[in-house]
Amino acid sequence: MALFDALREHDIDARAAVPGDEIDGSLPRLITLPADTQQVSTILRTAAADGATVAVAGHGTKQTWGTPTGAVDVVVNLSRIDQIVEHQPGDLIVTAQAGVPLAALQASLGASTQRLALDEMVPGTTVGGLIATNPSGPRRLHAGTVRDLLIGLTLVRPDGTIARAGGKVVKNVAGYDLCKLLTGSWGTLGVITEATFRLHPVPAATRWLTAHVPDHDLPDLLKSVMHSQLTPSAVEVDTNDSSDGHTQVAVLLEGTPGGVDARAREMTRLLAHGADQGDAGWTTHYPFRLGGTQIGLKITCAIGAVTGVARRARDLGLHVRGSAGTGVLYAAVADEADLTSAHLQTLRAEAARAGGSVTIVDGPRAVRAALDVWGPVSGLRIMHRIKDEFDPDHRLQPGRFVGGI
Repeated sequence: MALFDALREHDIDARAAVPGDEIDGSLPRLITLPADTQQVSTILRTAAADGATVAVAGHGTKQTWGTPTGAVDVVVNLSRIDQIVEHQPGDLIVTAQAGVPLAALQASLGASTQRLALDEMVPGTTVGGLIATNPSGPRRLHAGTVRDLLIGLTLVRPDGTIARAGGKVVKNVAGYDLCKLLTGSWGTLGVITEATFRLHPVPAATRWLTAHVPDHDLPDLLKSVMHSQLTPSAVEVDTNDSSDGHTQVAVLLEGTPGGVDARAREMTRLLAHGADQGDAGWTTHYPFRLGGTQIGLKITCAIGAVTGVARRARDLGLHVRGSAGTGVLYAAVADEADLTSAHLQTLRAEAARAGGSVTIVDGPRAVRAALDVWGPVSGLRIMHRIKDEFDPDHRLQPGRFVGGI
């Protein structure tokens, strides 16, 4: 095996793939475990010379997301590149390698009463996977998404070239904001090995308020909450118990103890409907099971259209949960047979009228192969041109992203 021998000559930890190493159901040829950015560069340069296709993995928590692809030649597993490189508490900045688990990063930052203001929606998520797939949770309303908090990164391009961008920039790729471009690119443009984020202080007080709101009151209530001066960090909804004509609403308040107490009293009056401090653990879990065992959708729309779009999805038999404050919802399909192409088109049309879209996030491989995972995407021609520039041979994560990218 020429590729294997070439990698071993460079002291790369590589081995033939065996059952259990499948990537979304397909067995690759080789598994590599680089120890640093330079070794990632060597792997990609060697793979390019061989014409080999490459996939990137960390803890493998999102391998059933995106479009199913065929078997690749080489998997670059970043789990050993797992160090927190630098934390500057005074500047509210941290630099971490791609294989660092988000939970471990948060625990380390917590010792300085700081945090990366992102929710871990998928247990086991690593820094690299976080950037590649750009998931978001309740605190998106207050702090933004990965794209808003990422200020620098180190990238290895498919030909092995190492590029750095953003904070502590050494070398950039002319004409592109790499931090924004790479976020949510599903590993199709390059391999991220290191990232720098801006941080937030851990608030001294945190409180969730929940209410069981009649559906006919929901639009006005959400509007009142969002237009209030109470600055919620999150406004979440869940339709799981909507069979009785109600929707669960959860509002997160953060800040100083006295400030949270005062705002909580006002928010309780605003929510009414028996609002109380409650268990809102459901807000940091998608409504669908992970790992390709259940179909999960992401639905976006204008904030003012959340209740209408959620109602339409519920009428199709979906369990909807997500951020009413940002217009980002997630939906679980109870049974594969419940999501036909026609149902998906109906929901996409509803979301499109509200300025949004519907994508299939997770689900069985057969379902993702049979249905259009991404739906209509504007700017696809530009996306293909960018892919051609970064990965002209289309060897990196081939076909996993929208439009076959």
